[in-house]
Amino acid sequence: MSVLESALVVAIAVGPSRPPAVPLVAHHPYFSVWSTSDRLTDDWSRHWTGATQAMCGMVRVDGKTMRWCGPQPATAPAMTQVGLAVHQTRTIYDFEDAGVHLTVTFLTPALPDDLDVLSRPVTYVTFDARARDGRSHDVWIYFDVTGEWTVNTASQPVTWSRFQLDHMSVLRMGTQEQPVLAKKGDDLRIDWGYLYLAAPDPVLSAMASDRACRDAFASTGALPASDDLRMPRAASDEWPVLATAFSLGPVTDLNMSRHVMLAYDDVFSVEYFNRKLRPYWRRTGMEVDGLLPIAEKDYRSLCGKCRAFDDALEADMTRVGGEPYARIATLAYRQCLAAHALAADFDGTPLHFPKENFSNGCISTVDVIYPAAPFFLLLSTPLLRAQLEPVLAYARSARWRHPFAPHDLGTFPLANGQVYGDGERGTEDQMPVEESGNMLLLLAAMARVEGKADFARDHWAEVEKWAHYLREKGLDPENQLCTDDFAGHLAHNANLSLKAIVAIGGVAQLCDRLGKTEEAADHRRAAEEMAKKWIAMADDGDHYRLAFDKPGTWSQKYNLAWDRVLGLGLFPPDVARKEVAFYLKKQGRFGLPLDNRSAYTKLDWAVWTATLADSRADFDALIAPLAEFVTHTPQRVPLTDWFETTDAKQSGFQARSVVGGVYLPLLADQAARERWSHRTR
Repeated sequence: MSVLESALVVAIAVGPSRPPAVPLVAHHPYFSVWSTSDRLTDDWSRHWTGATQAMCGMVRVDGKTMRWCGPQPATAPAMTQVGLAVHQTRTIYDFEDAGVHLTVTFLTPALPDDLDVLSRPVTYVTFDARARDGRSHDVWIYFDVTGEWTVNTASQPVTWSRFQLDHMSVLRMGTQEQPVLAKKGDDLRIDWGYLYLAAPDPVLSAMASDRACRDAFASTGALPASDDLRMPRAASDEWPVLATAFSLGPVTDLNMSRHVMLAYDDVFSVEYFNRKLRPYWRRTGMEVDGLLPIAEKDYRSLCGKCRAFDDALEADMTRVGGEPYARIATLAYRQCLAAHALAADFDGTPLHFPKENFSNGCISTVDVIYPAAPFFLLLSTPLLRAQLEPVLAYARSARWRHPFAPHDLGTFPLANGQVYGDGERGTEDQMPVEESGNMLLLLAAMARVEGKADFARDHWAEVEKWAHYLREKGLDPENQLCTDDFAGHLAHNANLSLKAIVAIGGVAQLCDRLGKTEEAADHRRAAEEMAKKWIAMADDGDHYRLAFDKPGTWSQKYNLAWDRVLGLGLFPPDVARKEVAFYLKKQGRFGLPLDNRSAYTKLDWAVWTATLADSRADFDALIAPLAEFVTHTPQRVPLTDWFETTDAKQSGFQARSVVGGVYLPLLADQAARERWSHRTR
C-alpha cells in the first residue's frame, strides 16, 4: 500500500474526507454504478441517475454470515467497515469482523493510453482475506447483482441464462424486448444488451429471486440447488438476481484472494447520423465469448498496471496542487470517463461521445467537451481527437450552414444533428462565440501538447471560418448565451470576450506550426489589439467587470487560464494578479461564486480560476473551499459541478464529464504535462 493510499484510508475512516458518491462500476453512461452512503452496507448501490441498481455481498466466517454490501438480508449483520480508499481506477473497501480482515476492490482498468483495455466494459471485483487473530478461518464469499442493472424501469420483463466459458461460470441477464437504441434522453437507464457475472471455477452459482439466493447463503452458506426458470418476468417481480458464492479456502495470516467480473455488452453504443455504431471493443468482430477470456487472462497484469498508474498520477496531483486538490481530481477521474461512450466508426476509427448528464441529455456538446478537455489533453489526446472529429465532420457538412461552430450533435445516444436552441434552422439561442472559441482553443491546445498541428490542418477551412467570426464578433459579444446558459443571456460578456481573444491567439500559434507566417502575424496582431482594448473596457479599479457596460460587477475570468496554458502572453501578468487578489475577498465557505449575480459556482471553472494564481498559497486558498464542498455537500450523488458556495447544496447537474476540467493545474504544469502526454502522442 502506498503512503498516499494509507493516508486516504485513515482520513476517510476517521471522517474528515467523505466522497459524496463512490464509483464502483464506471464505464459509460449506461454502465455506471455508485455507492451513495458512508458505508457500503447502508444502502443499495445506484446508477448515477439515482435509480437503484443493487448488488448484495456477504461473507461467511466459520458459519457466521455477515454483509459487506447492501442493507439486506437483515438476518446477516453488517460487517464493520474500517476503511475506504478511492483512486483513479480502484475503489477499495476494508472490513473487519470475526477475526478476519476482508478487502473488497472494485477495479475498472480505465487506462487512457490503452484504448483496447479502456473500452472493455469489464470491472473486476476482488476479495482478499486474511486472519487478524492468529487463527485459521473458513471463509466463503457471496455476491449478486439484480435485474435492475438491465432495465430502464423495474416493470420491464427480463430473461436470464448461463454457460461455461474457459473454466469460468458465466451468468447472463437482459430484457426480453431488447429495444436497441430505441430511447433518447437524460434520466434513462439501458434496456438492451446483456449484463454478465463471470467467476473463475470452482464456484457455486444460481439465477433465482433475491430472497431465495440471499436467504439460502445467509442461513446455510449454500445457493439454491436449481435455477428459477419462471421467465420472462419483471425485474421487480421477486427481484431476479445473478448470484455466485465461493470459498477463499482456510484463511490464515496469509492473504487469500479470489475475483469475479461484471461486464455489460450493449451490442450497439450510439447512433451517428443514422448509422448504429458498435462499441470500440467490438470493432474487429469480438463477441462476449472473446471479451471475457481476454479480460480474465489480463487480470493480474492489469492489477499491477492500474496500481502503478494510480500511484504515479496521485503523486503528481499532490505535488502540483496538494492533498485537497488531489482528492478532488482523483474523485473526478472515473466520473469523467464514464460520461462518454467509446464507439468505433465503420473503419475502426475511435469516436468518443460525451453525454450531458442531468443537464439536457445532449450528445457531443462542444461546451461540455471544452471544460472536460484538460483531462484528455493531459492523459489521452487520441480520445480528445475522437470527441472533436464527429463535431468537425458535422460542421463541414451541408447540413450545418452557420459561420460558427455547432453546439451539439443530438440527444444521447442519437447523434443525428443539433437539438439545442434553434438547431440547424436559425441563430436563436445558439452559442456562436462560445462554441467557436471552444473549438479553436481545443485545436490549439492539442497542437501544443502533441507538438504538431496536423489535426487542425485537416480541418483548416473550419479554423479560418471560425477565426474570422471571432475577429468580427468576439471582442464585444452581442446578447449571446455562453456555456453558463443557466445564468441566461448576457451582452458584452467580458469572460466570453476573453475566450475569443485567446482563441485567436491560439489560431496564430496554429499558423506558426503550419508555416503560415503571414497569417500567424495577422492573427497575433489582432489578438494583441483586442487584449489591449479588453483591459480598458473591462477595468473596474481593483478587478475587471462581468460585462463591459456594467460597472461594479465582477466574474470569474476562467477563460484567461488558456493564455497561460498555451503560453500566449497576450495579457500582462498583472491582469490575473489583480483578479486573484479580488477573488480571495469574495470567497464563500465552499468556494468562489461564479459572478456577482448569485452565490452558486462551477467546480470546473473555480479550479481554472485557481490556476490563474501566481503563488501556491493563493492557489491553495482557492482550492481548499472546493475540497470542503466535496466533503460536506448534502446531496449524495456523483460530483455535481454546479453548487452553492454558502451551504454546498447541489444547484443542478451531476455525474458530468466536465469534472475533467479539474485537471487543468496538471496540464499547466510543464513537468506533469510532458510526463503524461508523451504516453499517447
